[in-house]
Amino acid sequence: MQLFHQLSDAELIHAFLQDNDEALEVLVNRYKDKIYTAIYMLVKDKYIAEDIFQDAFLKMIKTIRERRYAEQGKFLPWAIRVAHNLCMDHFRRTRQNIPVTLADGTDIGHLLPAVADNAAEAMEKRQVHAGVRHLVEQLPEEQREVIIMRMYGDLSFKEISDITGVSINTALGRMRYALINLRRMITEKQMVLR
Repeated sequence: MQLFHQLSDAELIHAFLQDNDEALEVLVNRYKDKIYTAIYMLVKDKYIAEDIFQDAFLKMIKTIRERRYAEQGKFLPWAIRVAHNLCMDHFRRTRQNIPVTLADGTDIGHLLPAVADNAAEAMEKRQVHAGVRHLVEQLPEEQREVIIMRMYGDLSFKEISDITGVSINTALGRMRYALINLRRMITEKQMVLR
């Protein structure tokens, strides 16, 4: 399997099509964190994100097996697009569901205790990440979407514009306003990011 780690995405897909499942495992492991994070940042629910993540990879595997995947560049942008579309499908299906929030605006789901971790550094890092995630969640949907695809999905603005169906200038503008809004919120909340 060590040999597969050196192969490009296209070579791994070709090897998978030659009935080598190890090639697919390497490809999945190469991008699973980025794809899962992009999904989670959109749906904001661990269990829903896990379900969509699994559905996304099943759909990708089926598409590749049926030889309908056309190598038009990178595997990751395509995978993020598949995951993004499944997230949008989820939102369409659950549009009627209203999130339960407390009087102060806190989502009740955030009150569930997190798994304890003895490492103080890991906890501090999680707190900073949670704080940033919370700020990103407060952005308007279009800005949040661009931030997630750019920062967590590592997509180019061209790829983002293709996925969201807007011009590159619109995607750049949304990113600019998202960053302005994040800086403002960080200043207002006097957050310290390390």
